[in-house]
Amino acid sequence: MRVLSVHNTYKIRGGEDESREAEERLLRENGHHVDVYEEDNSKLEASSALSMAVRTVWSAESHKLVQRILKESGCHLMHVQNFFPQISPSVYYAARAEGVAVVQTLRNYRLLCPNALFFRDGKVCEDCLGKAVPYPGIVHSCYRENRAASTVTAAMITVHRALKTWTQNVDVYIALTEFARQKFIEGGLPADKIVVKPNFVSPDPGVGEGLGGYALFVGRLSVEKGLDTLLAAWEQLEHPIPLKIVGEGPLAEQVEAATKRLPKVEWLGRRPMSEVHELMGNAMAVVFPSKWYETFGRVAVEAFAKGTPVIAANIGAIAELVEHGRTGLHFRPGDATDLAATVDWLLAHPEQLQPMRQAARAEFEQKYTAEENYRRLMHIYKLALNGR
Repeated sequence: MRVLSVHNTYKIRGGEDESREAEERLLRENGHHVDVYEEDNSKLEASSALSMAVRTVWSAESHKLVQRILKESGCHLMHVQNFFPQISPSVYYAARAEGVAVVQTLRNYRLLCPNALFFRDGKVCEDCLGKAVPYPGIVHSCYRENRAASTVTAAMITVHRALKTWTQNVDVYIALTEFARQKFIEGGLPADKIVVKPNFVSPDPGVGEGLGGYALFVGRLSVEKGLDTLLAAWEQLEHPIPLKIVGEGPLAEQVEAATKRLPKVEWLGRRPMSEVHELMGNAMAVVFPSKWYETFGRVAVEAFAKGTPVIAANIGAIAELVEHGRTGLHFRPGDATDLAATVDWLLAHPEQLQPMRQAARAEFEQKYTAEENYRRLMHIYKLALNGR
């Protein structure tokens, strides 16, 4: 099979970029040819506001380029990972013109929510869910705290909803969890077109020993990721345990200040994936304090691969991935006191750790290996090709 992978990369590399590259490698390793059309958000500053606004709603450049690639390459299928903001939904129409099947992975909530997170003012917000015009996102300047940019994003959603782009020009959507699938159905996407396929970890990093005696956070340093909850919890622990934080983001200064105030907190900045996996394998637990509706939780699955349990906020997709008492523990989202109590409980019950480690690794082997993911991906591609 010949596949065109379409992706708009982020300024700060994250799980979406990692997962997209892993999927492309998986296809190539199994003998498929993968062409790539990619735009980079680092180019945004060179674009004028007007040209970027027009391009976000409909990029004539992307439409022309993708149609030419599909015509010349003979691709059977186009897999869109992320089209926002520079590529735009115009690429769906390019594929339709060439009779090429389209698969779209739903890695965030951009088709329903201007800031793609269902998160505002430090808490979950569903004000735009189900609205033909997501005007609350404009009123509250939800995208980049900029009303003009939020208006453009809302216009993109509205225009393509009116054109029925979302319902007629995508053959199969991939939701990463059942939670995310249900949220997209609530938002108006056709249920019969949304298939659940999680992310995966490859190559298998192997099981760690979990003897490091510390907890670990890995991710973007931002409000929706629950950094404030995490740091507040570490101030309340009865039995302080070292906390290592890996990542970068807008709350970097807050994290750095916490390391000076809390001797048990260490900020490691960004680290290569091999080092991150080693840290995961040695950790007592990985903490996932997110406050928004994660569509997945790649960090949790990487922890499972290392045999490390996850202490997760009981919200969104991450609550679906982590089974309380088996592969980790839940705590109330945004509740630092409950997170501290959960960590203290685990420290007081060390006999629970080994069964959790075994269950976490078993969860990875059953659901999140490259082999299992390839089987699911081929099923989805066949659905799309048969639908087209």
